[in-house]
Amino acid sequence: MAASHQQYTPLQPHHPGADPRRLFHRLTIASSLSILCFSLVYLLSGRLCESELKENNKIRPSTRDFLVPDTNSSGKEWTATRRLPQALIIGVKKGGTRALLEFLRLHPDIRALGSEPHFFDRHYARGLDWYRSMMPKALGGQIVIEKTPRYFVTVDTPARVHAMSQDIKLIVVVRDPVTRAISDYTQIISKTPDIPSFERLAFKNHTTGQIDSQWSPLWIGLYAQHMERWLAWFPRAQIHLVSGERLISDPAGELRKVQDFLGLQRIVTDKHFYFNKTKGFPCLKKPEGSSKPHCLGKTKGRTHVSIDPVVIQKLRAFYKPHNQRFYQMAGQDFGWQ
Repeated sequence: MAASHQQYTPLQPHHPGADPRRLFHRLTIASSLSILCFSLVYLLSGRLCESELKENNKIRPSTRDFLVPDTNSSGKEWTATRRLPQALIIGVKKGGTRALLEFLRLHPDIRALGSEPHFFDRHYARGLDWYRSMMPKALGGQIVIEKTPRYFVTVDTPARVHAMSQDIKLIVVVRDPVTRAISDYTQIISKTPDIPSFERLAFKNHTTGQIDSQWSPLWIGLYAQHMERWLAWFPRAQIHLVSGERLISDPAGELRKVQDFLGLQRIVTDKHFYFNKTKGFPCLKKPEGSSKPHCLGKTKGRTHVSIDPVVIQKLRAFYKPHNQRFYQMAGQDFGWQ
């Protein structure tokens, strides 16, 4: 029996344009799958990033904490606060205390009160909280300092300062007591021109030549008497003496010693000063951003009143034994005649 023969009909190739609806359907499905895949990738990536950020935030400080920390790596506080002073310029009047304070303020690690608070001699009853409130704000590592020249000669002040701090550093600017007295009188007469002459006030009895050592301009110059009270409360190592004469002739040299005494880096140097020949006094060179150099006020370096040379000679003779005693206490000779 012969096998039946089926005729083979080859498949016709499918032409893309033959079924547009079917093609459109396939494209729609492909597009939907692409969007779904993209969305899944986006969601997964977002969760990973969020998780990573959370982990990072557990470790890293906030930007605010980084910029304004409470302490730095050296342990210094970055927050400025008002503190009681760690150093005092306690004297002497008309010795050069204002100049020293202004020179020290050039140092970035010094925070100084500009006015004289007179806490230990006039306002002690107001208490330490009031005194602290008068101080400038300072960062950790900065030294707070104030000056009141009257402290050196006020009887109760050493004990009061000691009660506040046994470790405080004390600075005294001393000057030839005769020149200092004349400078003191020059300032007094500029405010009260009707007072008697220097010569009349300096002597109790002109006939005998007895000097009135209780007259304030002369009494302040009895440095040994005042220094003795301070040494009863503080060791000599905590009291630094500045030469008022050398503060004028060599301000950088005196500032170097003061910076060493305060434990500061020697930042204030001779490059900060120039000598004003008109005033006969050193001035600070032009600060950055300022058009003019800075000199002390017009009352500093003013011309002294003229004093009878005989009176000056008698005063030098009067002070000589007091000066010698002071040199022994100080451990240095200031060279006053």
